[in-house]
Amino acid sequence: MRADQSVRATRRMAGSQHPDISRQSPWRLLGRALLLRCPNCGHRGLFTGFFEIKERCPNCGILLERGEADYFLGAYTLNLIAVEILLAGAFLVVMIVTWPTPPWDALEYGGVALSIFGAVLCYPFAKTTWLAVDLIFRPPHREDFITRVK
Repeated sequence: MRADQSVRATRRMAGSQHPDISRQSPWRLLGRALLLRCPNCGHRGLFTGFFEIKERCPNCGILLERGEADYFLGAYTLNLIAVEILLAGAFLVVMIVTWPTPPWDALEYGGVALSIFGAVLCYPFAKTTWLAVDLIFRPPHREDFITRVK
């Protein structure tokens, strides 16, 4: 175990009031986000429902919207990109498997269904992934752990 990891573990076990604001590996942040965990600490339980994210992480206390009213516009963009990649991949697979007579009607209606289903399925992943991307480019500060009045 590296020294900075042992310090983090000690702080968590001791119940320290000081948040961990050290810079973390981008791969670690993204990996945690894709598992629907807090990108900052790796704790589960960020969502109260499938579409509703909590105000802060129950473990480390980081604000999940990081203080901006339109914070999750990036998450919506990531969701759109993920669904477009999913649609393109499905279209390509169906075209290759069924060539020379692709089922055009099935592709049309299946594409609509897949885009709706994909957008719903990718939504929570987009939110946590956007938080991870934001933490990569804007590491946490003490202000991210302070309760804000709306």
